[in-house]
Amino acid sequence: MEIKYGEQEILDFNIDNEENFWPNKHEKNYVIDIELPEFMAKCPRSGYPDFATIKIQYTPNKRVIELKALKIYINSFMNRYISHENSANEIFDTLYTKLEPKWLKVIADFKPRGNVHTVIEIDSSKM
Repeated sequence: MEIKYGEQEILDFNIDNEENFWPNKHEKNYVIDIELPEFMAKCPRSGYPDFATIKIQYTPNKRVIELKALKIYINSFMNRYISHENSANEIFDTLYTKLEPKWLKVIADFKPRGNVHTVIEIDSSKM
């Protein structure tokens, strides 16, 4: 089976590459609010797909993330077996480490499955 160009781009993607982050040219405090409504990962126990909306809010410090890079990073979870909690925490930890923002909040709002609705919120002001 042939790998499509988008699949190859996701496979080759490395969040650590410097071109994924741009300098923030503004010293004032402002909030960047991003919503990614098509998050998907696989349940590590059953293999069933889990779907979520990922909401990211941050006040940048010296760097911002390039939006296409963020999209591909989020898409890189789609074939991984990872729990709701672990995926939300990994996204938060990666962005917090790479961006070193003044403030960051990640909300992972998972679609109900088996009559359970899970929302995970991680806020750097509460750490």
